[in-house]
Amino acid sequence: MTLQLGDVVPDFTQATSEGDISFHEWAGDSWVVLFSHPADYTPVCTTELGTVASLKPEFEKRNVKVLALSVDGVESHKGWIKDINETQNTTVNYPIIADEDRKVADLYGMVHPKALNNLTVRSVFIIDPNQKLRLTLTYPASTGRNFDEILRVIDSLQLTDYHQVATPANWQDGGDCVVVPSISTEDAKEKFPKGVTEVKPYLRMTPQPNK
Repeated sequence: MTLQLGDVVPDFTQATSEGDISFHEWAGDSWVVLFSHPADYTPVCTTELGTVASLKPEFEKRNVKVLALSVDGVESHKGWIKDINETQNTTVNYPIIADEDRKVADLYGMVHPKALNNLTVRSVFIIDPNQKLRLTLTYPASTGRNFDEILRVIDSLQLTDYHQVATPANWQDGGDCVVVPSISTEDAKEKFPKGVTEVKPYLRMTPQPNK
């Protein structure tokens, strides 16, 4: 299955390290970051799961739930979590899906046979409270993910959902934003009282509206 941005993501019921979950029900009205791993007891994944655990307060501030996936079973996950907690000086505090039957991996297109045999690649799915897919990222097995970037993207998505702006290259929370093309400069000056700078007629900048 090929998921595209804006699609309602597939629902599933699957065992996890914290018990069975029905995905849409579990997600509720939260944003979700679903990220997959090739297998348990792999070195790069160990650092990633520890990093996400340490960043969980940042995800929670943004109304985001995190959910990992690996193709191994629950008991394997529980043993691996002990190693993650020990080596990464953290506590894994979110569920890891046990996808032994590849059910979720197939639903979400996480298996790329030319890259990694029949194992899941390092996929990231950002899903909004309407269960719609908002972003996908796919990394090779050798490259660990940048979760600060994932938080940055969530900040951008949440900002641009509620204000008629877009975020420019390398934007960080608090930085100037781009006025979307559908708003005239005249209307933009009324809508954004902090000011609008017209660099070009099609490129207008304004301070971040919610800061």
